[in-house]
Amino acid sequence: MSLRRQVLLFGVGGAIGLVVDAGVVQALVSWGHWNPYLARVVSFLAAATATWLWNRRYTFAQRHSGRSLATEWAHWIALMSVGAVVNYAAYAAILLFYPWLHRWPAVAVAASSAAASLVNFATARGVLFKRAKTST
Repeated sequence: MSLRRQVLLFGVGGAIGLVVDAGVVQALVSWGHWNPYLARVVSFLAAATATWLWNRRYTFAQRHSGRSLATEWAHWIALMSVGAVVNYAAYAAILLFYPWLHRWPAVAVAASSAAASLVNFATARGVLFKRAKTST
């Protein structure tokens, strides 16, 4: 699969992750009355799991990690945590500068997600799914 196609599919996975991330954080804040900073930790785990499922099935279908599913998921979460640090820093800064977004954290999630996308793709492709699948 071409790099261009992988980037496109990774973008689709990112869009799915964004919907999950924003939906979970908004639901926890609006209905659960959670703190928007703590809610973001939970929403990250949900979104990262959704993107892992998408990307292992579609984006990196012709590549493998050489790990069990549980180990691969844990490695994915660890790698996506690098991008999450970038993402969370931008999210916190947005909430700091625009306090009215505490009621609408999904907006801050969307704005901060773009910053982490490139970091996430590079680590997913270059570290976890770095080997092409071979026929057995």
